[in-house]
Amino acid sequence: MSLIKNMYFCKPISGSADKMMWKAVLTPRTDNFNKLNMKINTKELEETINPVQATDLIYGINDRPPFRDAFFAAIQHLLAIFVAIITPPLIIANALGLDLETKGFLVSMALFVSGISTFVQCRRIGPVGAGLLCIQGTSFSFIGPIITAGLAGGLPLIFGCCIAAAPVEMVVSRTFKYLRSVITPLVSGIVVLLIGLSLVKVGVISCGGGDQNNADFGSFQNMGVAALVLFSVLFFNRCNNKYLRMSSIVLGLIIGYLLAWYLGMVNMSEASSQELLNFNIPMPFKYGLAFNWSSFIAIGLVYLITAIEATGDVTANSLISGKPIEGEKYLRRVSGGVLADGVNSMLAGIFNSFPNSIFAQNNGIIQLTGVASRYVGYYIAAMLVLLGLFPVVGIIFSIMPAPVLGGATLLMFGTVAAAGIRIIAAQEINRKATLVLGVSLSLGLGVELMPDILNTAPEAIRGIFSSGITTGGLTAILANVLIRVKEEKSTEI
Repeated sequence: MSLIKNMYFCKPISGSADKMMWKAVLTPRTDNFNKLNMKINTKELEETINPVQATDLIYGINDRPPFRDAFFAAIQHLLAIFVAIITPPLIIANALGLDLETKGFLVSMALFVSGISTFVQCRRIGPVGAGLLCIQGTSFSFIGPIITAGLAGGLPLIFGCCIAAAPVEMVVSRTFKYLRSVITPLVSGIVVLLIGLSLVKVGVISCGGGDQNNADFGSFQNMGVAALVLFSVLFFNRCNNKYLRMSSIVLGLIIGYLLAWYLGMVNMSEASSQELLNFNIPMPFKYGLAFNWSSFIAIGLVYLITAIEATGDVTANSLISGKPIEGEKYLRRVSGGVLADGVNSMLAGIFNSFPNSIFAQNNGIIQLTGVASRYVGYYIAAMLVLLGLFPVVGIIFSIMPAPVLGGATLLMFGTVAAAGIRIIAAQEINRKATLVLGVSLSLGLGVELMPDILNTAPEAIRGIFSSGITTGGLTAILANVLIRVKEEKSTEI
């Protein structure tokens, strides 16, 4: 997710796209985004490229902190990412109506694969990995297309298409500078906005109880629990204590979970029937594989956007770790990070999990702790793997009532849409951009709000364009390339 979780934006500031020169705004996203368009002089450019001096960091990228320091820093990172890792499999499993055992296994595998992926990013194996303290986790961006694929062909189709489409991101890692003219920030912003808007419906359904056919759907009890979680997350997020802010989602879920248990909404009998003390043994291709072109195109498009997002994440991480964001080494870090995103997502499909992406919120924790050592990532990876091996972790979260999860995810999905708006707002909204925005949002939201409009279309067309994300995203790409508008320059008197 790295779309829902990004704390920083990166925007080209000079030269052509192939020079890969970026200006990263290393402040919270509530900043005035008009600053992105300001011209800077040579001195400011040097400060932008190297904003963090070695003396500002307690531990640099290749330093090895003592066990106590590394462990404490790893715990802070884990608190920031744990809920974000397990939420996508829970949402997907609920949408597909999977049983408790399968749901718990998917949660466990999400943690397990995130641990392996984080190790690959931090360790850098050959050309794969950024070699930075980059944390990987299950991406929110794929939830919509994955649910659509799952409703069409179940888990085999999901994992088959996720594995088959992963090379899209690997190819982009080697050709990114050529694609920047096609997949512009405007296009990325439109896709992110559509992802957020399409997922809000999923969050609202969870707040109501998860199943619209149930008699208690939308009941005062369900909505009250969801509201408590939502306001708890907001409350803790506004606290001055940095640890409460970082743990706001975890604390909100705990409060909601306790209230739901008190109200008798938690079915403990389901958990007691599971073998909680056993180990979850990762089994490649446990649910089999399937493929169709419709799901492949939809998921492949999100891989394309995720590759662009990963570039910004690695750039921001390089900046706060005191590394330059130009030159051969920088390009190697970015290329390795995006390549690892694709490789790890393929690995996730093999081990029955969903595509991974770099989590950008961990960049903020590096700033807070002053610890940029990639060796801390080894501790985080080990913790995630161990959590994934114990079924009790997955089961506890799998029996969580839908309103508890909905209260937290509703806010998360709203921030995804807000992130898309901010990316778009950071661009120059001229006449061409307005046309691209208009046609993309009209078609994307139109299909999302009225899917029956495609009932008479051929099955292949209906499969590809049944998702508003895919329809709006492909429209944005084509419109951005094809629309040519000559802007008239105004004369100032």
